[in-house]
Amino acid sequence: MGFLLRIIVIVLIIYLFYKAVRYLTDPKRKLDEAYEKGQFYFYDDVKNVRKNFFISYKGALFEGEKYLGTTEDAFEVVSIFVWVHDPMKLHGMTKDDFKFLEKEILMNYPKAKINWKNPIEKLMKEE
Repeated sequence: MGFLLRIIVIVLIIYLFYKAVRYLTDPKRKLDEAYEKGQFYFYDDVKNVRKNFFISYKGALFEGEKYLGTTEDAFEVVSIFVWVHDPMKLHGMTKDDFKFLEKEILMNYPKAKINWKNPIEKLMKEE
């Protein structure tokens, strides 16, 4: 009986340690934390084209929708639509901020054309 109790306690400790490590390394938690602190964080599953990506930047949360298409020699993400969840959080952002975001997105999807949704689209078209 004592031996069985020790095994159960050891298994419970291993399980709790596993759960703690999973929690600390969870990218979604890191995105939420960066959003709360107003920091930059890029959350994406590059291998899954169907999943949207999220970017936390200067207190705003952006979401990007990826579209698969053909390039000269392969199927790749060729179009991305990006929008902000709360347009009020864009206060104080400049065109340079959005160019930085485009550069970060293009690091993962170099063949993609990035399209911004309103109100960012209006700012990016003004020259």
